[in-house]
Amino acid sequence: MPDANRKKSEKKKHPNKRSEKTGLPPGTPVYVGARGDEPLKITIYEYNEREIKTFADATIENCFKQLSTPDITWIQISGLHEVSVIEKLGTHFGIHPLTIEDILNTQQRPKVDIFDNYIFIVLRIHLCDDSEKRVVSEQIGLILGENFLITFQECSSEKFKPVVNRLITSKGRIRKSGPDYLAYALMDCVVDDYFKILENFDDEIELIEEGLQSAPGPDVLQKINTLKRGIITLRKSTWPLREIVNRMERDEINFVAETTHIYLRDLYDHVVQVIENMDDHREVLSGMLDVYLSSINNRMNEVMKVLTIFATIFIPLTFITSLYGMNFEYIPELKWHWGYFTVLGFMACVAGLLMVYFKRKKWF
Repeated sequence: MPDANRKKSEKKKHPNKRSEKTGLPPGTPVYVGARGDEPLKITIYEYNEREIKTFADATIENCFKQLSTPDITWIQISGLHEVSVIEKLGTHFGIHPLTIEDILNTQQRPKVDIFDNYIFIVLRIHLCDDSEKRVVSEQIGLILGENFLITFQECSSEKFKPVVNRLITSKGRIRKSGPDYLAYALMDCVVDDYFKILENFDDEIELIEEGLQSAPGPDVLQKINTLKRGIITLRKSTWPLREIVNRMERDEINFVAETTHIYLRDLYDHVVQVIENMDDHREVLSGMLDVYLSSINNRMNEVMKVLTIFATIFIPLTFITSLYGMNFEYIPELKWHWGYFTVLGFMACVAGLLMVYFKRKKWF
């Protein structure tokens, strides 16, 4: 069992890299990502305003039949390592080879590509890894057509479960609108998760502030750096998303209805709010890092001041003891009966005078 767990962790830590595509012609389908043990899973939702049909554990052949129906179809695919299945789906739906290549390359930057018969959108969802206290990113690909929407996920997750529940229970206008509104609902779900992550950042920042006030240590510095890396990861996803939403709302796209534009404008405002909150968090963390470094320097200065005071006091005392410790027979006061106590008293007076002097200078 330990060997199996180690191999599984190695698969996650060492995914296929972009270097494997070096020298291949554009549009060559090569999966770039972590190879999970889960098989490819296809779920199909076929719906209209009155009813909905769900096909769990569907096959690629079931997907081919959906284009002939007048209803709206949502094909949800999780698991991208079976390249041949993705290729068949792309060929049947008329998806460009470059789009297939981007779907399989899970290290894409969020973007939107507009074609004649579909729109391709790349998003990134984020998960908070509590075990390692970091933000993990995962790619989501959306193909929006005239009466269908195809989503591609690296692995099965519950991120879109609220949208699925609304679709099944017919809450809101999701069943009354086209696939463009469904795409908006998924994008809005992604942005809502960004707010949840920022709330977790708020809680972590409060804990770090308490640690800075009490006893800042190396663990505080590690938490600050971890949060800064998480914000950088989240920022890489939100900045391009603003451009995606703005383009879908402003450009004349056949697959995006005019009634959906108002929702896209609202989504744009949410994305801007996320970006502003991230900027605020980044500035707060930078300030906390400065406070941490200042507190460490102040503590080091206090230690050095105490050591310097002790060294300054003992320098004349060391001189006196070294003077009377020389091995000469004829030293003045060497034969005094009270010479030892006289020297001790003189050393005590010197130390006392130095302490009074330092106290008046407010050095301690």
